[in-house]
Amino acid sequence: MIRLRSLAQAASVLTHPLTAEDVLSLFDPVFSHRQLRGVVTLVVRETPNSSTIYFRPGRGWKAHEAGQWARIGVELDGVRHWRSYSLSAAAGQDPAITVTDAGSVSGTLVRETKPGDVLFLAPPQGDFTLPEHPRPLLMLTAGSGITPVMAMLRTMNRRGQLPDVFHVHSAPTDADVMFADELTQLHEEHDDFRCKIQLTRSQGKFALSSLDEVCPDWRERQTWACGPLPMLDEIETLWRDEGIENKLHLERFAVSRADTSGEGGTVTFAKADKTVSIDGATTLLEAGEQVGALMPFGCRMGICQTCVVPILAGHAIDLRSGKQHAEGDRVQTCISAAAGDCTLDA
Repeated sequence: MIRLRSLAQAASVLTHPLTAEDVLSLFDPVFSHRQLRGVVTLVVRETPNSSTIYFRPGRGWKAHEAGQWARIGVELDGVRHWRSYSLSAAAGQDPAITVTDAGSVSGTLVRETKPGDVLFLAPPQGDFTLPEHPRPLLMLTAGSGITPVMAMLRTMNRRGQLPDVFHVHSAPTDADVMFADELTQLHEEHDDFRCKIQLTRSQGKFALSSLDEVCPDWRERQTWACGPLPMLDEIETLWRDEGIENKLHLERFAVSRADTSGEGGTVTFAKADKTVSIDGATTLLEAGEQVGALMPFGCRMGICQTCVVPILAGHAIDLRSGKQHAEGDRVQTCISAAAGDCTLDA
């Protein structure tokens, strides 16, 4: 069999002015040395407003660990938008993301994605991962926060290692419970797997004070939690008060804007020659994406420092801490907003 690289070199003579890579991508849509891609193989509707999208990644994809996430790129109106999604497939299997219809990018993925579509990818990352030696676990999830935990459950089940697990998952109604049939099957097939579904619209929010009743040994268990920020903040506070914060593993997939005090303003992206007016809750990264001034980013949560750019003029504010940044400072665009007019070196 002729190797793709050799074929590419031979084809370059015949395809000028097109590149050989342009031609080869017609035969294999994930073939690219410039941009990691994946081709959609299956789309499964999970709830009325969420779907799981399975894809076959091209060369350069690193096999994911259960609990990791990856950046997915989608082109809308000629602009490539990137979002981070937890991988819901078991480790060792072709990857999948489970997406809820919220926002333009996620909505497009849920409503319009079909087998054969090509996604732009970045390698999986994140340290909210399955422990090497499973032991009694407590898992607390809500909404789409179940996706990385589902990858863990699938991986342990596939390896025949599903330990003593107590899982509490919250969703508004029965229809909103992702992976409902699979959770029921795990519950029926494994005596050590117990799953409590909390339907918040009819039963109210799950009260952490009830853990003593439903899972008396919760303080001894390693806990994995993923869901809305208020829920995670409440969990973190309780575990800290109990002196067991070393047993808590959190995955925060959004930036809290509850304490936003930025004024908003007009943001100018000097290199891209783009300008946009935004409110005080829109991040500088999101502002750039609105007008096609695309800047580098990684986690979108203020952790990885990939999105840092200099401020050339004006002021910005950190949405988490309220810290002010001025001309000459380098600012994390994924967690900062405009505080008046500002110009970025981007």
